[in-house]
Amino acid sequence: MVADKGKKTKVEEENAEQIDSELVLSIEKLQEIQDELEKINEEASEKVLEVEQKYSEIRKPVYDKRNDIIKSIPDFWLTAFISHPALGELLSEEDQKIFRYLSSLEVEDFKDVKSGYSITFNFSPNPYFEDNKLTKTFTFLDDDGSMKITATSIKWKEGMGIPNGVNHEKKGNKRPLAEESFFTWFSDTQEKDTIDGIQDEVAEIIKEDLWPNPLTYFNNEADEEEFEGDEEGKEDDDSEDDEDDQEEDDDDEDGDDEGN
Repeated sequence: MVADKGKKTKVEEENAEQIDSELVLSIEKLQEIQDELEKINEEASEKVLEVEQKYSEIRKPVYDKRNDIIKSIPDFWLTAFISHPALGELLSEEDQKIFRYLSSLEVEDFKDVKSGYSITFNFSPNPYFEDNKLTKTFTFLDDDGSMKITATSIKWKEGMGIPNGVNHEKKGNKRPLAEESFFTWFSDTQEKDTIDGIQDEVAEIIKEDLWPNPLTYFNNEADEEEFEGDEEGKEDDDSEDDEDDQEEDDDDEDGDDEGN
């Protein structure tokens, strides 16, 4: 019995070694396939960047033409910002006054699109700061998400400085105004050259959502105002109908009194 048990154990060890070697071989083959896929993915990424680079240059003059038209529309960027569900919450009451001087917005990829981008706010002369443009630049340092962020140091005019919003209660469909100024966005990162793994959410929203089609948000505000106007008009019509019905009832009562 002891000999049989020893023989069985030896067979099991040989089988285990065979299974282990087969497993190692399968894993090595699988790794080769993964390496091949990785190489294809890298080539695909390079091709995508080449295409994006090409169309970034094609879009540039179209964006310039769009900016020229936008300049003729009063408070376009202010309206688009406050109508955006995320950006609108960042503007204080004072910020909205400053944004009335915002003449154009520009989002530009670097010549090598994978290197970074910049967001520039162009202002007409205003009583708040000396700068005619405020820029925030994002430079990607490597593939792990690290970036260098630089921003314009705002030259506030005497007595101005970063305005602080007031916490207003929400009225009707209007969202409450921000407690902190949007312009702190330009100062928050001035002393932080490198931020590991932290994305600038405001920049991402402006670049990926607002900038491609700001007309969507500008029209949203127009639609809301039109809707509110319709509601007010409807209320006025209803009140007028009630007044007409009351007058008819009064006339009927007067007629009955005369008949008696």
